[in-house]
Amino acid sequence: MEHPNVLTAVRYHEAVARGAVGDELARFFHQDLVQEEFPNALFPDGVRRDLTAVLQSAERGQGLLAEQRFDVLNAVAMGDQVALEVTWEGTLAVPMGALPVGHVLRARIAVFLEFRDGRIRAQRNYDCYDPLDRVR
Repeated sequence: MEHPNVLTAVRYHEAVARGAVGDELARFFHQDLVQEEFPNALFPDGVRRDLTAVLQSAERGQGLLAEQRFDVLNAVAMGDQVALEVTWEGTLAVPMGALPVGHVLRARIAVFLEFRDGRIRAQRNYDCYDPLDRVR
């Protein structure tokens, strides 16, 4: 049987892919959530968010992508920690700089999740985006 926190981590990524916001998204998180996204092509300085900021960011991002998907390639769990290797694709619904509507962004992601009481209390993302200056 799969580790319950791995199942929650996969369901969380599925919810994000379908555009979950508000209570649908909040149910995955512990009230003391700290989410860190380390420097990458979209956030050169990185970003650190609490639960309120994560939910606000999800609301703001609603119109940016026409669709997105996560494929979990690998998952490792020990105790209350889960590590995921993920590929991500997101199709732009609006232009982003020189990238036109319909451009597909791609990233390889390492996600480290810490759980408390069955919910995500900490998330650390290491996102490696394909070069953004390539229009396909």
